[in-house]
Amino acid sequence: MYSANGPVRSMKDWLEYGIGFLEAHQIQDARTDAWILMEYTANINKSYYYMNMHEPMDAGDAEDYALLIHRRAEHIPVQYLTGEAWFYGRSFRVNESVLIPRQDTEVLVEEALKRIQPGMRVLDLCTGSGCILLTVLKEAQVTGVGSDISQEALLVAELNRKRIGVQANWIQSDLFENIGGRFDMILSNPPYIQSAVIDTLDPEVREHEPHIALDGSEDGLLFYRRIVEEAPSYLNPGGWVCMEIGYDQGQDLKGLFAENGQYTNFELIRDLSGLDRVVCAQLKGE
Repeated sequence: MYSANGPVRSMKDWLEYGIGFLEAHQIQDARTDAWILMEYTANINKSYYYMNMHEPMDAGDAEDYALLIHRRAEHIPVQYLTGEAWFYGRSFRVNESVLIPRQDTEVLVEEALKRIQPGMRVLDLCTGSGCILLTVLKEAQVTGVGSDISQEALLVAELNRKRIGVQANWIQSDLFENIGGRFDMILSNPPYIQSAVIDTLDPEVREHEPHIALDGSEDGLLFYRRIVEEAPSYLNPGGWVCMEIGYDQGQDLKGLFAENGQYTNFELIRDLSGLDRVVCAQLKGE
């Protein structure tokens, strides 16, 4: 292992060390992650790096960098190491109490914004970091409530609310358990991975992201059943339910909404890879 107390080494030497160490430990995107950790520990950008890469790296920064590289080699996600993830062009705080926001989930935001009208009241179930609700509130003139069963997740969501600069209310709740009033739109990225599949996921996910936010029961549909069944009691007539889904769950969700009989305008939306990613359905009017 490189030591910050050994011979003085340049930023370029440290970056190459980081890349090589991560590649040796089969870390995907080793080059990208090594740079992100360099940027984070040394507080530099690429322009500064290329102008100064042959200069010695600060000893304290080098020590921090080596530590983070070794932690990343243990498959701790880089977002948890830096405490930051980007979503819809904004920076969100994250830790191991919340799922890391992913680009696929931006499809859910985009579909929500297509259906939102000014003045609507929005509920985000299983809010986690709050990235979905807070993005919608930032992009549209609506009010919103986010709920999660995890108090630790809601603490992260509140940090992000202050960071993004919008107003939102948080409720600790198992789905609708502690929710009152009615809404014009219900959003959710609920747990949807089949229980038996979790042990097959990448170690970054199965060992570090919260299982409570991943496990969707034996068939992965437990939370969808509950939301589809209970949402009409919390939606205004004509209100929308929009949810992220697994790539192979589209037809199952179509069946759940159809069987319920209280919804119309069901739509299945694909992501940029052409995979089913979001479902939307509208509560029938009075």
